[in-house]
Amino acid sequence: MKKIKSILIANRGEIAIRISETAKKMGIKTYGIKTPKEPGAYYLQFMDEIIDFTEAISDIPEFLDIDRIIYSIKEFNIDAVHPGYGYLAENPYFAQKCIDEKITFIGPSPDSIYKLGNKTIAKQLASRHNIPLLEGSDGNIKNTKHAKLLAQKIGYPVILKAASGGGGRGMRIVESEDSIEKMFRMAQNESEKAFADPSVFMEKYVRNPRHIEFQILADHHGNIIHLGERECSIQRKHQKLIEEAPSIALNDELREKMGESAINIARASNYRNAGTVEFLLDESGNFYFMEMNTRIQVEHPVTEMVTGLDLIEWQIRIAQEEKLTIKQKDVKIEGWAIECRINAEDVQSGFSPFLGTVEKISITNGKNCRFDTGVAEGSNVTSNFDSMLAKLICYGETREKAISNSLSALSKLQIQGIKTTIPFCKAVLNHPKFIKGDISTSFIVKDMKQLFHQEQDEEMIAAFWAALNYNVQLDIEDETYVDYEKGKNMTPWLMNKRLKSL
Repeated sequence: MKKIKSILIANRGEIAIRISETAKKMGIKTYGIKTPKEPGAYYLQFMDEIIDFTEAISDIPEFLDIDRIIYSIKEFNIDAVHPGYGYLAENPYFAQKCIDEKITFIGPSPDSIYKLGNKTIAKQLASRHNIPLLEGSDGNIKNTKHAKLLAQKIGYPVILKAASGGGGRGMRIVESEDSIEKMFRMAQNESEKAFADPSVFMEKYVRNPRHIEFQILADHHGNIIHLGERECSIQRKHQKLIEEAPSIALNDELREKMGESAINIARASNYRNAGTVEFLLDESGNFYFMEMNTRIQVEHPVTEMVTGLDLIEWQIRIAQEEKLTIKQKDVKIEGWAIECRINAEDVQSGFSPFLGTVEKISITNGKNCRFDTGVAEGSNVTSNFDSMLAKLICYGETREKAISNSLSALSKLQIQGIKTTIPFCKAVLNHPKFIKGDISTSFIVKDMKQLFHQEQDEEMIAAFWAALNYNVQLDIEDETYVDYEKGKNMTPWLMNKRLKSL
Protein backbone atom coordinates (compact mmCIF):
# COMPACT_ATOMS: atom_id res chain seq x y z
CA MET A 1 0.00 0.00 0.00
CA LYS A 2 1.23 3.46 -0.93
CA LYS A 3 1.52 6.14 1.74
CA ILE A 4 0.97 9.68 0.53
CA LYS A 5 2.91 12.20 2.61
CA SER A 6 2.52 15.30 0.41
CA ILE A 7 0.04 16.57 -2.19
CA LEU A 8 0.17 19.35 -4.76
CA ILE A 9 -3.33 20.78 -5.16
CA ALA A 10 -3.51 21.76 -8.84
CA ASN A 11 -6.51 24.02 -8.37
CA ARG A 12 -7.70 27.19 -6.66
CA GLY A 13 -10.63 28.66 -4.73
CA GLU A 14 -12.92 26.73 -2.42
CA ILE A 15 -12.03 23.27 -3.74
CA ALA A 16 -8.32 23.88 -3.07
CA ILE A 17 -9.18 24.82 0.53
CA ARG A 18 -11.50 21.83 0.84
CA ILE A 19 -8.79 19.38 -0.30
CA SER A 20 -6.12 20.98 1.90
CA GLU A 21 -8.22 20.80 5.04
CA THR A 22 -8.87 17.07 4.66
CA ALA A 23 -5.26 16.30 3.67
CA LYS A 24 -3.95 18.08 6.76
CA LYS A 25 -6.31 16.09 8.98
CA MET A 26 -4.74 12.99 7.48
CA GLY A 27 -1.24 14.28 8.31
CA ILE A 28 -0.42 15.07 4.67
CA LYS A 29 1.58 18.16 3.72
CA THR A 30 -0.14 20.39 1.15
CA TYR A 31 1.31 22.54 -1.61
CA GLY A 32 -0.60 25.25 -3.48
CA ILE A 33 0.09 27.19 -6.66
CA LYS A 34 0.41 30.99 -6.59
CA THR A 35 -0.56 32.62 -9.88
CA PRO A 36 -0.04 36.13 -11.28
CA LYS A 37 -3.80 36.57 -11.77
CA GLU A 38 -4.45 36.36 -8.00
CA PRO A 39 -1.14 36.46 -6.10
CA GLY A 40 -2.89 37.23 -2.82
CA ALA A 41 -5.60 34.59 -3.22
CA TYR A 42 -7.43 33.46 -0.08
CA TYR A 43 -6.85 29.74 -0.72
CA LEU A 44 -3.07 30.18 -0.37
CA GLN A 45 -3.51 30.81 3.37
CA PHE A 46 -4.59 27.17 3.77
CA MET A 47 -1.48 25.63 2.20
CA ASP A 48 1.58 24.41 4.07
CA GLU A 49 3.84 25.43 1.19
CA ILE A 50 3.32 27.67 -1.83
CA ILE A 51 4.88 27.12 -5.25
CA ASP A 52 5.31 30.40 -7.10
CA PHE A 53 3.97 30.42 -10.67
CA THR A 54 3.75 34.21 -10.87
CA GLU A 55 6.63 34.44 -13.33
CA ALA A 56 5.19 33.78 -16.79
CA ILE A 57 7.21 31.23 -18.73
CA SER A 58 4.58 30.22 -21.31
CA ASP A 59 1.21 31.25 -22.69
CA ILE A 60 -0.48 28.24 -21.09
CA PRO A 61 -2.71 29.10 -18.09
CA GLU A 62 -1.04 28.04 -14.84
CA PHE A 63 -3.51 25.33 -13.85
CA LEU A 64 -3.37 23.82 -17.34
CA ASP A 65 0.42 23.84 -17.72
CA ILE A 66 1.12 20.10 -17.44
CA ASP A 67 4.88 20.31 -17.92
CA ARG A 68 5.32 23.04 -15.32
CA ILE A 69 3.12 21.25 -12.78
CA ILE A 70 4.97 17.95 -13.26
CA TYR A 71 8.34 19.72 -13.03
CA SER A 72 7.30 21.42 -9.76
CA ILE A 73 6.08 18.16 -8.24
CA LYS A 74 9.43 16.54 -8.97
CA GLU A 75 11.42 19.58 -7.88
CA PHE A 76 9.72 19.67 -4.46
CA ASN A 77 9.68 15.87 -4.17
CA ILE A 78 5.88 15.78 -3.78
CA ASP A 79 4.17 12.37 -3.69
CA ALA A 80 0.79 13.08 -5.27
CA VAL A 81 -1.39 15.57 -7.10
CA HIS A 82 -5.08 16.30 -6.61
CA PRO A 83 -6.64 18.16 -9.57
CA GLY A 84 -9.99 19.01 -7.91
CA TYR A 85 -12.59 19.69 -10.60
CA GLY A 86 -12.19 21.53 -13.89
CA TYR A 87 -8.75 22.32 -15.30
CA LEU A 88 -6.78 19.03 -15.56
CA ALA A 89 -9.15 16.88 -13.49
CA GLU A 90 -10.45 14.97 -16.52
CA ASN A 91 -7.38 15.13 -18.72
CA PRO A 92 -6.17 11.57 -19.51
CA TYR A 93 -2.82 12.83 -20.81
CA PHE A 94 -2.08 14.54 -17.48
CA ALA A 95 -3.07 11.41 -15.52
CA GLN A 96 -0.80 9.28 -17.73
CA LYS A 97 2.07 11.75 -17.41
CA CYS A 98 1.80 11.51 -13.61
CA ILE A 99 1.97 7.71 -13.79
CA ASP A 100 4.98 7.87 -16.11
CA GLU A 101 6.75 10.14 -13.63
CA LYS A 102 5.78 7.91 -10.66
CA ILE A 103 3.47 10.58 -9.22
CA THR A 104 0.23 9.42 -7.60
CA PHE A 105 -2.70 10.91 -9.48
CA ILE A 106 -5.66 11.19 -7.10
CA GLY A 107 -8.36 10.13 -9.50
CA PRO A 108 -9.20 7.32 -11.92
CA SER A 109 -6.90 5.75 -14.51
CA PRO A 110 -6.12 7.54 -17.79
CA ASP A 111 -8.02 4.82 -19.66
CA SER A 112 -11.19 5.36 -17.59
CA ILE A 113 -10.93 9.13 -17.96
CA TYR A 114 -10.62 8.82 -21.72
CA LYS A 115 -13.41 6.28 -22.21
CA LEU A 116 -15.90 8.00 -19.94
CA GLY A 117 -14.84 11.51 -20.90
CA ASN A 118 -15.76 10.87 -24.52
CA LYS A 119 -19.55 10.77 -24.45
CA THR A 120 -19.94 8.60 -27.56
CA ILE A 121 -17.58 5.93 -26.20
CA ALA A 122 -19.29 6.09 -22.79
CA LYS A 123 -22.71 5.57 -24.40
CA GLN A 124 -21.41 2.58 -26.36
CA LEU A 125 -20.02 1.14 -23.12
CA ALA A 126 -23.37 1.65 -21.39
CA SER A 127 -25.22 0.03 -24.30
CA ARG A 128 -23.07 -3.11 -24.10
CA HIS A 129 -23.97 -3.49 -20.42
CA ASN A 130 -27.72 -2.93 -20.84
CA ILE A 131 -27.81 0.44 -19.12
CA PRO A 132 -30.85 2.44 -20.34
CA LEU A 133 -30.03 5.01 -23.02
CA LEU A 134 -31.97 7.61 -24.96
CA GLU A 135 -32.35 6.89 -28.65
CA GLY A 136 -29.58 8.65 -30.55
CA SER A 137 -26.53 8.40 -32.78
CA ASP A 138 -24.20 5.43 -32.43
CA GLY A 139 -21.22 7.74 -32.77
CA ASN A 140 -20.40 11.30 -33.78
CA ILE A 141 -22.43 13.17 -36.38
CA LYS A 142 -20.50 13.40 -39.65
CA ASN A 143 -22.19 16.41 -41.28
CA THR A 144 -25.47 18.32 -41.56
CA LYS A 145 -26.93 15.76 -43.97
CA HIS A 146 -26.23 12.99 -41.46
CA ALA A 147 -27.75 15.13 -38.70
CA LYS A 148 -30.97 15.70 -40.69
CA LEU A 149 -31.44 12.02 -41.53
CA LEU A 150 -30.85 10.92 -37.96
CA ALA A 151 -33.17 13.58 -36.51
CA GLN A 152 -35.94 12.47 -38.87
CA LYS A 153 -35.49 8.90 -37.69
CA ILE A 154 -35.42 9.79 -33.96
CA GLY A 155 -38.13 12.46 -34.17
CA TYR A 156 -37.91 16.08 -33.05
CA PRO A 157 -36.99 17.57 -30.66
CA VAL A 158 -33.40 16.31 -30.49
CA ILE A 159 -30.32 17.59 -28.68
CA LEU A 160 -26.79 17.94 -30.03
CA LYS A 161 -23.99 17.45 -27.48
CA ALA A 162 -20.23 17.88 -27.53
CA ALA A 163 -18.59 14.44 -27.52
CA SER A 164 -15.75 15.67 -25.31
CA GLY A 165 -17.80 18.22 -23.43
CA GLY A 166 -19.33 18.97 -20.09
CA GLY A 167 -20.81 21.81 -18.08
CA GLY A 168 -23.50 22.52 -20.65
CA ARG A 169 -21.10 23.75 -23.33
CA GLY A 170 -21.50 22.49 -26.89
CA MET A 171 -25.18 21.62 -26.35
CA ARG A 172 -28.01 22.73 -28.64
CA ILE A 173 -31.70 21.75 -28.62
CA VAL A 174 -33.19 21.38 -32.10
CA GLU A 175 -36.97 21.70 -32.35
CA SER A 176 -37.37 21.29 -36.12
CA GLU A 177 -35.48 20.63 -39.35
CA ASP A 178 -35.50 24.37 -40.13
CA SER A 179 -32.83 25.04 -37.49
CA ILE A 180 -30.75 21.87 -37.51
CA GLU A 181 -27.99 23.16 -39.83
CA LYS A 182 -27.53 26.31 -37.75
CA MET A 183 -27.59 24.43 -34.43
CA PHE A 184 -25.18 21.78 -35.71
CA ARG A 185 -22.62 24.43 -36.69
CA MET A 186 -23.07 26.26 -33.38
CA ALA A 187 -22.60 23.07 -31.35
CA GLN A 188 -19.48 22.17 -33.35
CA ASN A 189 -17.97 25.64 -33.00
CA GLU A 190 -18.61 25.82 -29.27
CA SER A 191 -17.24 22.31 -28.77
CA GLU A 192 -14.10 23.15 -30.74
CA LYS A 193 -13.57 26.34 -28.75
CA ALA A 194 -14.22 24.79 -25.33
CA PHE A 195 -12.68 21.32 -25.74
CA ALA A 196 -10.45 21.49 -28.84
CA ASP A 197 -12.71 18.84 -30.35
CA PRO A 198 -15.61 19.69 -32.73
CA SER A 199 -17.20 16.23 -32.46
CA VAL A 200 -20.89 16.18 -31.53
CA PHE A 201 -23.48 13.44 -31.16
CA MET A 202 -27.28 13.42 -31.08
CA GLU A 203 -29.92 12.19 -28.64
CA LYS A 204 -33.69 12.37 -28.35
CA TYR A 205 -34.50 15.44 -26.27
CA VAL A 206 -36.60 14.77 -23.17
CA ARG A 207 -38.83 17.65 -22.12
CA ASN A 208 -38.97 18.54 -18.43
CA PRO A 209 -36.71 15.75 -17.12
CA ARG A 210 -35.15 15.60 -13.69
CA HIS A 211 -31.35 15.47 -13.44
CA ILE A 212 -30.32 12.71 -11.04
CA GLU A 213 -26.75 11.65 -10.33
CA PHE A 214 -25.23 8.86 -8.25
CA GLN A 215 -21.98 9.18 -6.30
CA ILE A 216 -19.80 6.07 -6.51
CA LEU A 217 -16.58 4.95 -4.83
CA ALA A 218 -14.41 2.20 -6.32
CA ASP A 219 -11.14 0.84 -4.94
CA HIS A 220 -8.24 -1.05 -6.54
CA HIS A 221 -9.50 -4.38 -5.17
CA GLY A 222 -12.74 -4.73 -7.16
CA ASN A 223 -15.05 -3.15 -4.57
CA ILE A 224 -17.59 -0.61 -5.85
CA ILE A 225 -20.41 1.07 -3.92
CA HIS A 226 -22.76 3.97 -4.51
CA LEU A 227 -23.58 6.61 -1.89
CA GLY A 228 -27.08 7.41 -3.05
CA GLU A 229 -28.28 10.13 -5.36
CA ARG A 230 -28.22 13.89 -5.72
CA GLU A 231 -30.83 15.89 -7.60
CA CYS A 232 -29.42 18.71 -9.74
CA SER A 233 -32.56 19.78 -11.62
CA ILE A 234 -32.34 23.48 -10.70
CA GLN A 235 -30.11 24.67 -13.51
CA ARG A 236 -29.86 27.44 -16.05
CA LYS A 237 -28.51 26.76 -19.53
CA HIS A 238 -27.36 23.33 -18.28
CA GLN A 239 -25.39 24.93 -15.42
CA LYS A 240 -26.33 23.57 -11.98
CA LEU A 241 -27.32 26.17 -9.38
CA ILE A 242 -28.99 24.28 -6.51
CA GLU A 243 -28.52 20.62 -5.61
CA GLU A 244 -29.97 18.34 -2.97
CA ALA A 245 -29.56 14.85 -1.57
CA PRO A 246 -31.49 12.63 -1.68
CA SER A 247 -34.12 13.20 -4.40
CA ILE A 248 -37.81 13.39 -3.58
CA ALA A 249 -38.54 11.77 -6.96
CA LEU A 250 -36.99 8.38 -6.14
CA ASN A 251 -38.51 5.50 -4.20
CA ASP A 252 -36.46 2.59 -2.88
CA GLU A 253 -37.05 0.42 -5.95
CA LEU A 254 -36.01 3.10 -8.44
CA ARG A 255 -33.03 4.07 -6.27
CA GLU A 256 -31.82 0.48 -6.28
CA LYS A 257 -32.14 0.18 -10.08
CA MET A 258 -30.34 3.45 -10.77
CA GLY A 259 -27.65 2.71 -8.19
CA GLU A 260 -27.05 -0.69 -9.76
CA SER A 261 -26.70 0.92 -13.22
CA ALA A 262 -24.20 3.42 -11.80
CA ILE A 263 -22.10 0.60 -10.35
CA ASN A 264 -22.33 -1.36 -13.62
CA ILE A 265 -20.96 1.49 -15.75
CA ALA A 266 -18.13 1.98 -13.25
CA ARG A 267 -17.32 -1.73 -13.30
CA ALA A 268 -17.48 -1.85 -17.11
CA SER A 269 -14.83 0.89 -17.35
CA ASN A 270 -12.59 -0.65 -14.65
CA TYR A 271 -13.13 2.50 -12.62
CA ARG A 272 -11.13 3.49 -9.54
CA ASN A 273 -11.64 6.38 -7.08
CA ALA A 274 -14.65 8.70 -6.73
CA GLY A 275 -16.94 9.36 -9.67
CA THR A 276 -20.45 10.50 -10.52
CA VAL A 277 -22.87 8.79 -12.90
CA GLU A 278 -25.51 11.16 -14.28
CA PHE A 279 -29.00 10.22 -15.45
CA LEU A 280 -32.10 11.89 -16.87
CA LEU A 281 -35.39 10.85 -15.26
CA ASP A 282 -38.51 11.46 -17.36
CA GLU A 283 -42.02 12.23 -16.15
CA SER A 284 -42.99 8.54 -16.41
CA GLY A 285 -40.19 7.39 -14.10
CA ASN A 286 -37.91 6.09 -16.86
CA PHE A 287 -34.21 6.85 -16.44
CA TYR A 288 -31.45 7.16 -19.04
CA PHE A 289 -27.67 7.24 -18.72
CA MET A 290 -26.23 10.62 -19.64
CA GLU A 291 -22.56 10.63 -18.72
CA MET A 292 -20.03 9.88 -16.01
CA ASN A 293 -17.88 12.58 -14.44
CA THR A 294 -14.47 11.19 -13.53
CA ARG A 295 -13.69 13.62 -10.71
CA ILE A 296 -15.01 15.07 -7.48
CA GLN A 297 -18.17 17.12 -8.13
CA VAL A 298 -18.88 20.69 -7.04
CA GLU A 299 -21.97 19.39 -5.23
CA HIS A 300 -20.23 16.58 -3.31
CA PRO A 301 -20.90 18.20 0.13
CA VAL A 302 -24.61 17.26 0.10
CA THR A 303 -23.64 13.60 -0.15
CA GLU A 304 -21.15 14.07 2.67
CA MET A 305 -23.86 15.58 4.86
CA VAL A 306 -26.37 12.74 4.44
CA THR A 307 -23.82 9.91 4.62
CA GLY A 308 -21.32 11.29 7.13
CA LEU A 309 -18.43 10.38 4.81
CA ASP A 310 -15.54 12.60 3.70
CA LEU A 311 -15.26 12.05 -0.06
CA ILE A 312 -11.89 13.79 -0.36
CA GLU A 313 -10.52 11.50 2.34
CA TRP A 314 -11.77 8.48 0.43
CA GLN A 315 -10.24 9.78 -2.79
CA ILE A 316 -6.87 9.93 -1.04
CA ARG A 317 -7.28 6.58 0.69
CA ILE A 318 -8.21 4.86 -2.59
CA ALA A 319 -5.23 6.52 -4.31
CA GLN A 320 -3.12 4.90 -1.57
CA GLU A 321 -4.64 1.58 -2.69
CA GLU A 322 -6.57 1.06 0.52
CA LYS A 323 -9.60 -1.20 0.44
CA LEU A 324 -13.08 0.23 0.91
CA THR A 325 -14.14 -0.53 4.47
CA ILE A 326 -17.76 0.26 3.64
CA LYS A 327 -20.10 -2.28 2.06
CA GLN A 328 -23.21 -1.26 0.14
CA LYS A 329 -25.40 -2.43 3.04
CA ASP A 330 -23.46 -0.09 5.36
CA VAL A 331 -24.36 3.05 3.40
CA LYS A 332 -27.08 4.91 5.30
CA ILE A 333 -28.76 8.04 3.94
CA GLU A 334 -29.96 10.11 6.88
CA GLY A 335 -31.79 13.41 6.61
CA TRP A 336 -31.63 15.89 3.74
CA ALA A 337 -29.07 18.39 2.46
CA ILE A 338 -29.32 21.32 0.04
CA GLU A 339 -26.46 23.19 -1.63
CA CYS A 340 -26.85 26.72 -2.99
CA ARG A 341 -24.12 27.95 -5.30
CA ILE A 342 -23.30 31.58 -4.57
CA ASN A 343 -22.06 33.10 -7.82
CA ALA A 344 -20.86 36.64 -8.54
CA GLU A 345 -23.68 37.31 -10.98
CA ASP A 346 -26.34 39.98 -11.42
CA VAL A 347 -29.57 37.98 -11.55
CA GLN A 348 -31.63 41.01 -12.63
CA SER A 349 -29.34 41.46 -15.64
CA GLY A 350 -29.70 37.92 -16.92
CA PHE A 351 -27.12 36.36 -14.60
CA SER A 352 -24.35 38.48 -16.12
CA PRO A 353 -20.97 38.17 -14.33
CA PHE A 354 -20.37 40.87 -11.72
CA LEU A 355 -16.81 42.02 -11.15
CA GLY A 356 -15.48 43.97 -8.20
CA THR A 357 -14.12 43.64 -4.67
CA VAL A 358 -15.70 41.74 -1.80
CA GLU A 359 -16.02 44.48 0.81
CA LYS A 360 -17.65 42.38 3.50
CA ILE A 361 -18.56 38.73 3.91
CA SER A 362 -20.25 37.24 6.94
CA ILE A 363 -22.18 34.07 7.71
CA THR A 364 -23.53 32.63 10.91
CA ASN A 365 -22.28 29.05 10.96
CA GLY A 366 -24.40 26.49 12.72
CA LYS A 367 -24.18 22.77 13.26
CA ASN A 368 -26.55 22.22 10.32
CA CYS A 369 -24.84 24.62 7.90
CA ARG A 370 -21.53 24.57 6.08
CA PHE A 371 -20.06 27.44 4.07
CA ASP A 372 -17.33 26.51 1.57
CA THR A 373 -15.80 29.64 0.06
CA GLY A 374 -12.74 30.69 -1.86
CA VAL A 375 -13.01 34.41 -1.11
CA ALA A 376 -12.60 36.72 1.89
CA GLU A 377 -13.00 40.42 2.55
CA GLY A 378 -10.76 42.25 0.10
CA SER A 379 -10.82 39.47 -2.52
CA ASN A 380 -11.08 40.70 -6.09
CA VAL A 381 -13.62 39.08 -8.40
CA THR A 382 -12.24 39.23 -11.94
CA SER A 383 -13.08 37.75 -15.33
CA ASN A 384 -10.09 35.38 -15.08
CA PHE A 385 -11.97 32.67 -13.20
CA ASP A 386 -15.36 31.04 -12.77
CA SER A 387 -18.02 33.20 -11.11
CA MET A 388 -18.68 30.82 -8.19
CA LEU A 389 -17.64 32.43 -4.89
CA ALA A 390 -18.99 29.94 -2.40
CA LYS A 391 -21.35 27.09 -1.62
CA LEU A 392 -23.86 27.17 1.21
CA ILE A 393 -24.80 23.66 2.30
CA CYS A 394 -27.54 23.11 4.88
CA TYR A 395 -28.87 19.97 6.54
CA GLY A 396 -32.21 19.01 8.02
CA GLU A 397 -33.83 15.88 9.35
CA THR A 398 -36.44 16.30 6.59
CA ARG A 399 -36.53 18.11 3.25
CA GLU A 400 -38.81 20.75 4.75
CA LYS A 401 -36.32 21.39 7.56
CA ALA A 402 -33.40 21.51 5.10
CA ILE A 403 -35.26 24.18 3.09
CA SER A 404 -36.03 26.13 6.26
CA ASN A 405 -32.43 25.95 7.47
CA SER A 406 -31.19 27.03 4.03
CA LEU A 407 -33.48 30.07 3.95
CA SER A 408 -32.45 31.02 7.48
CA ALA A 409 -28.76 30.78 6.55
CA LEU A 410 -29.27 32.73 3.31
CA SER A 411 -30.95 35.53 5.27
CA LYS A 412 -27.86 35.79 7.49
CA LEU A 413 -25.33 35.53 4.67
CA GLN A 414 -23.96 38.94 3.68
CA ILE A 415 -21.61 39.56 0.76
CA GLN A 416 -21.16 43.27 0.13
CA GLY A 417 -19.41 45.03 -2.75
CA ILE A 418 -20.66 42.71 -5.48
CA LYS A 419 -23.97 41.29 -6.63
CA THR A 420 -24.54 37.59 -6.09
CA THR A 421 -27.11 34.85 -6.72
CA ILE A 422 -28.30 34.91 -3.08
CA PRO A 423 -31.66 36.55 -4.06
CA PHE A 424 -32.11 33.87 -6.75
CA CYS A 425 -31.51 31.05 -4.27
CA LYS A 426 -34.07 32.59 -1.92
CA ALA A 427 -36.59 32.82 -4.75
CA VAL A 428 -36.18 29.14 -5.63
CA LEU A 429 -36.40 27.90 -2.03
CA ASN A 430 -39.52 30.02 -1.42
CA HIS A 431 -41.24 28.81 -4.60
CA PRO A 432 -44.34 26.65 -3.91
CA LYS A 433 -43.41 24.13 -6.62
CA PHE A 434 -39.88 23.70 -5.29
CA ILE A 435 -41.25 23.23 -1.78
CA LYS A 436 -43.55 20.48 -3.13
CA GLY A 437 -40.62 18.90 -5.03
CA ASP A 438 -42.35 19.51 -8.37
CA ILE A 439 -39.21 20.46 -10.31
CA SER A 440 -37.37 19.68 -13.55
CA THR A 441 -34.43 21.02 -15.53
CA SER A 442 -36.84 23.52 -17.13
CA PHE A 443 -38.02 24.83 -13.74
CA ILE A 444 -36.40 28.26 -14.10
CA VAL A 445 -37.78 28.89 -17.59
CA LYS A 446 -41.17 27.27 -17.08
CA ASP A 447 -42.12 28.02 -13.48
CA MET A 448 -40.23 31.07 -12.21
CA LYS A 449 -41.92 34.36 -13.03
CA GLN A 450 -39.44 36.29 -10.88
CA LEU A 451 -35.82 35.20 -10.61
CA PHE A 452 -34.98 37.00 -7.39
CA HIS A 453 -36.53 37.17 -3.94
CA GLN A 454 -37.38 40.51 -2.39
CA GLU A 455 -37.83 40.82 1.35
CA GLN A 456 -41.26 42.02 2.46
CA ASP A 457 -40.10 45.47 3.63
CA GLU A 458 -37.22 45.89 1.18
CA GLU A 459 -39.03 48.29 -1.19
CA MET A 460 -40.44 50.39 1.66
CA ILE A 461 -37.07 50.75 3.36
CA ALA A 462 -35.35 51.66 0.08
CA ALA A 463 -38.03 54.25 -0.65
CA PHE A 464 -37.75 55.69 2.85
CA TRP A 465 -33.99 56.13 2.67
CA ALA A 466 -34.30 57.69 -0.79
CA ALA A 467 -36.89 60.14 0.53
CA LEU A 468 -34.82 60.86 3.63
CA ASN A 469 -31.76 61.61 1.51
CA TYR A 470 -33.86 63.89 -0.71
CA ASN A 471 -35.21 65.80 2.32
CA VAL A 472 -31.75 66.24 3.80
CA GLN A 473 -30.49 67.68 0.54
CA LEU A 474 -33.40 70.17 0.34
CA ASP A 475 -33.20 71.00 4.07
CA ILE A 476 -36.95 70.74 4.41
CA GLU A 477 -38.45 72.02 7.67
CA ASP A 478 -41.74 70.58 8.87
CA GLU A 479 -43.32 70.09 12.25
CA THR A 480 -43.47 66.36 11.69
CA TYR A 481 -39.74 66.25 10.80
CA VAL A 482 -36.80 66.99 13.02
CA ASP A 483 -33.23 67.73 11.96
CA TYR A 484 -31.30 64.43 11.62
CA GLU A 485 -27.97 65.85 12.78
CA LYS A 486 -29.53 67.16 15.98
CA GLY A 487 -31.24 63.92 16.82
CA LYS A 488 -34.64 64.85 15.41
CA ASN A 489 -34.63 61.96 12.88
CA MET A 490 -36.53 63.69 10.03
CA THR A 491 -38.96 60.76 10.11
CA PRO A 492 -42.74 60.84 10.13
CA TRP A 493 -44.04 59.32 13.35
CA LEU A 494 -45.72 56.38 11.58
CA MET A 495 -42.61 55.55 9.53
CA ASN A 496 -40.46 55.75 12.64
CA LYS A 497 -42.77 53.33 14.43
CA ARG A 498 -42.68 50.90 11.49
CA LEU A 499 -38.87 50.99 11.23
CA LYS A 500 -38.52 50.28 14.94
CA SER A 501 -40.61 47.14 14.47
CA LEU A 502 -38.30 45.72 11.73
